Amino acid sequence: MTSMNIRTMRPEEIAIAVDWAAAEGWNPGHADAACFATVDGQGFLIGEIDGAPAATISCVNYDDNFAFLGFYIVRADLRGRGHGLAIWNAAIAHAGGRVIGLDGVVAQQANYARSGFAFAYPNIRYGGTATAPGAANAGIVALADVPFAAIAADDATLFPAPRAAFLRAWIDAPGHVGRALMRDGRLAAWGVIRPCRTGRKIGPLVADDRTAAEAVLAALLAEAGGGEVFVDVPAVNARLSRWRGTLGLRRCSRPRGCIPGRLRRCGSSGCSG
Repeated sequence: MTSMNIRTMRPEEIAIAVDWAAAEGWNPGHADAACFATVDGQGFLIGEIDGAPAATISCVNYDDNFAFLGFYIVRADLRGRGHGLAIWNAAIAHAGGRVIGLDGVVAQQANYARSGFAFAYPNIRYGGTATAPGAANAGIVALADVPFAAIAADDATLFPAPRAAFLRAWIDAPGHVGRALMRDGRLAAWGVIRPCRTGRKIGPLVADDRTAAEAVLAALLAEAGGGEVFVDVPAVNARLSRWRGTLGLRRCSRPRGCIPGRLRRCGSSGCSG
């Protein structure tokens, strides 16, 4: 096997991983990689053979306990030669003893299991030319007008690690639009819609209840201005899955275009939920 050199990506090389992800049908957002790089600049790795890119991966360490893995791609003409395993092992080593999360395609779940990952839940991608449900809610405001501390605190109830740097970058990234619902002076729901290679994606979308979620979703869809919109819904959130049909969204059937699973790798201190 031809030797592959693995190193940390330079900032301008992150575009390689994004372009390869787009070619795989993953439809990344234009600013996705740059936002994740604000968390852990050492977490993006590239493998090179004879000076040319051969493989990419990211494993972003959020804190001492949690990391998230993505952009795991080997160049199509070099697959089946062990390069993927080599760069995978480098990423896992970067995470150390942290619990690792990842979104994985169904075809690779057995491979992930062999590396100590356990299936957590499926994600279902819905897409289409959506129609905003109902009239605008009077409590909707721009997410930028909400105190950042309130957003970070709400996010911390769902995400397993603090990620203030990422949230700031995500909210402020070019083309990203955030909306929030305030009730009695407190944050009840918030979300972001962003431009992608194809259409726009909504995420995150965090809400206290279905009514609040619908209000923010309607505001985000109004910002889309037509065109395709996609949203990934955890299958465990049956309430969102039931009313997506009223928005004009359909379930995506292409496996490469959907993110069907979230997995966790057990760290030295055990798994977290």
